[in-house]
Amino acid sequence: MKAVALLALLALVACERHVPSQRWLGAPLFLDPAVQPVDLAGRWYEVASYPAPFQRGCTGTTADYQPLPDGRIALTNRCRVGGTLREISGTAEVVAPGKLTVNLQGVPFGGDYWILGQSRDGRTFVVGTPTRIAGWVLHRDPKIAPEELRAARDLFERSGYDAAALERTRP
Repeated sequence: MKAVALLALLALVACERHVPSQRWLGAPLFLDPAVQPVDLAGRWYEVASYPAPFQRGCTGTTADYQPLPDGRIALTNRCRVGGTLREISGTAEVVAPGKLTVNLQGVPFGGDYWILGQSRDGRTFVVGTPTRIAGWVLHRDPKIAPEELRAARDLFERSGYDAAALERTRP
C-alpha cells in the first residue's frame, strides 16, 4: 500500500513543471563547504520552506539526522497531514563540500540537496536544491527569531531564490 501511494505521489510530482523566474536563471548558488555530517546530527524543525510538491498539506515537519560509520547520514523526515503522521527514511551522502545526495526508501532516484549556509551558532541551516524547486530553513527549535529567519531569507535570495515566496511552516 505504501509503495502504491509513493508511486502515485511521484507521478503527481512528475506532472508538475517548475520553471524558475527569468530573474533568477543563471544566478549562482552559494554553498557552505564547512558543513560536516556531525553538524547535522540530531533533530531539526522545518520553520520555513519553498515546499516541494510532495510536502503539500504538511505541518509540524521534522528531520532527524544521524551520522553513520561509513560517512553517510541516516535520516528520517516526518510531518502531519491532517491527523496522519507521514514518515520517510533514507540516507544522505556528502558528494562534494556543501553538497548532499539524498536517497529515500522507495524513491528510485536520489535528490541533490545543497547547504546554502548556517548560522554562527550552528542552530539554523539553509538547504536548497540546484533547480531551486525547493528549499528549507531547518532550526533546532520549532520557533525561530525574526532576525534569524531574515538571515535565512537573505541566504536564499543571494542564491537566486525568490525571497518573497518563502513560506512559514505551520507547527
